[in-house]
Amino acid sequence: MSRAVRAPFPPDRRGVASFPGPPGPSDAAFRGTGGARSGGASRAVTRTISDDPLGGTVRRTVLPSGLRVLTEAIPAMRSVSFGIWVAVGSRDETGPQAGAAHFLEHLLFKGTNKRSALDISSEIEAVGGETNAFTTKEYTCYYARVLDEDLPLAIDVMCDLVADSVLKPADVETERGVILEEIAMHDDEPGDEVHDLFARAVYGDHPLGRLISGTEETVTPMTRRQIQGFYRRRYTAPQIVIAAAGNLDHTAVVKLVRQALRGTPLDTDPAVPAPHRSATPAVRTRPATTLVEPKETEQAHVILGCPGIDRLDERRFALGVLNNVLGGGMSSRLFQEIREQRGLAYSVYSYASQYADSGLFAVYAGCAPGKVDEVLELTRAELGRVAADGLTEAEVARGKGMSKGSFVLGLEDTGSRMSRLAKGELLYGDLMPVDELLRRVDAVTVADVNTLAAELLSRPMSLAVVGPFGEGDFSAR
Repeated sequence: MSRAVRAPFPPDRRGVASFPGPPGPSDAAFRGTGGARSGGASRAVTRTISDDPLGGTVRRTVLPSGLRVLTEAIPAMRSVSFGIWVAVGSRDETGPQAGAAHFLEHLLFKGTNKRSALDISSEIEAVGGETNAFTTKEYTCYYARVLDEDLPLAIDVMCDLVADSVLKPADVETERGVILEEIAMHDDEPGDEVHDLFARAVYGDHPLGRLISGTEETVTPMTRRQIQGFYRRRYTAPQIVIAAAGNLDHTAVVKLVRQALRGTPLDTDPAVPAPHRSATPAVRTRPATTLVEPKETEQAHVILGCPGIDRLDERRFALGVLNNVLGGGMSSRLFQEIREQRGLAYSVYSYASQYADSGLFAVYAGCAPGKVDEVLELTRAELGRVAADGLTEAEVARGKGMSKGSFVLGLEDTGSRMSRLAKGELLYGDLMPVDELLRRVDAVTVADVNTLAAELLSRPMSLAVVGPFGEGDFSAR
């Protein structure tokens, strides 16, 4: 039912999205000019954020507890996506806790004081809806998608499982086994494993370098008491954003949320919403290094990259354009050079991951083990050319078009719009209007992109490899 988002992009978006951040449209959409936060009062405070011509009316309510509710009313839809987003991810764990956020995500679906695990799934499925959840390094999301007429049910079920799960000891043991199987399955997928290896190459023992799922060594001894403590300390009202998009009424959604949370641990004294995660101090990254995971695979999986920029860096729009041109689609330089012209790899793409206080830029390729040297040589040469000579005006124009198109097309379902609301509030503290985002992309100049390319692509590069190699095979590469 649930999954941990480990790689910088989900598989269907790697190499094509301008600004990473699964699920939903570009993360760059979510940073505006700021805005006063309300909260800490004895009554709910509501304001209209926007009435976007490309969408619906967006409204925001801060409950007395500090929990925030954002909605986008889209009357033309017959469905609603409803999500509960918690500003807690794997980077909030200590070393011995590694995997606690993901473990908890699994457990919340196992039953509450009102519902069993079967009740949770059957009530939503009985009306044709769907539920799921995912854990990332900086937040966790629980969501449901239902017909508009079934939104009250979805709100009641999802609020119940997030606010009032019982975490039965037997369920802890059951899900421990499930998670250990998930970890083992992940180890059998070298195309995913190499992304984790690259994160470790850059971040080392910092939480951003750890597996979201944890490891067998941390998950096996984890106790119910530890998970329960993590749950009650971290899942507090000021850390939670509820978002919904589709055919809905904001006032009705707020009323239903308040009813669903009444008497639960999230029905607390007045508080102020938590600010978005601070960018200071910046994460210290490791010197460029090479990590090899020996594995008898038919294909070698390689990532070459370096530390990037954080999610609030104004250069993120230029980075999106640069990423598109370098490895963001079939017309990109890397795809054309490595796959189309030379046939050295089936999959090759670049990507940028951005966190509150750090980021990554990297190139992935999957190729025959005997072609690794040539692929790495071509990749380094292309990155060096772009760093030295920059992109052309035509390439920048194409990269900007890809950025704008991928963002707008990504808003054509309620799930993406719900995600946009939540990420704007949770990660950026504001919601950038669609027209403003498009304007910011249009404002990117050739000089902006080439200045960033010269600085970013000249950084020492780390290398991660999963395949039939030994530890010393890449020492001189």
